[in-house]
Amino acid sequence: MIKNKIYFSVCRVPFPVFHSQGSKVVFTNGCFDILHRGHVEYLAKAADMGDVLVVGLNTDASVRRLKGESRPINNQEARALVLASLSFVDAVVLFDEDTPYELIKAVRPDVLVKGADYKPEEIVGYDIVTSYGGKVEVVPLVPGYSTTRFLNTLQ
Repeated sequence: MIKNKIYFSVCRVPFPVFHSQGSKVVFTNGCFDILHRGHVEYLAKAADMGDVLVVGLNTDASVRRLKGESRPINNQEARALVLASLSFVDAVVLFDEDTPYELIKAVRPDVLVKGADYKPEEIVGYDIVTSYGGKVEVVPLVPGYSTTRFLNTLQ
């Protein structure tokens, strides 16, 4: 069941089914290298904004380009499995680009969500989602929770 929520190719995701059922589709994305409380609260709040939560997950190659050669700590299969095990996550879609721009085009979410460390108009995909009347929302971050901060503490 959990593995059925993981998609390694955007063309295999049943986006038309999500939309045809009249569901409000929410999209967010990230590396989610070491899942922690901040991630879980953020994802839960995103899920509460609609009926279907689609999480775009950076592949290992994408994470290395964005975060450096020492990352990710957990490989893409492990990260996808942990995310898919969350009951409020409906689909995890891996993407290899540095941004989820093309994935957002394919998903056509009703709501695009990122953390409050972004301004809505700076969020990748803002132009796409707002062009058809969708919403772009920011969720407050949980203070003290950050994968980078956690890794720095370990060193």
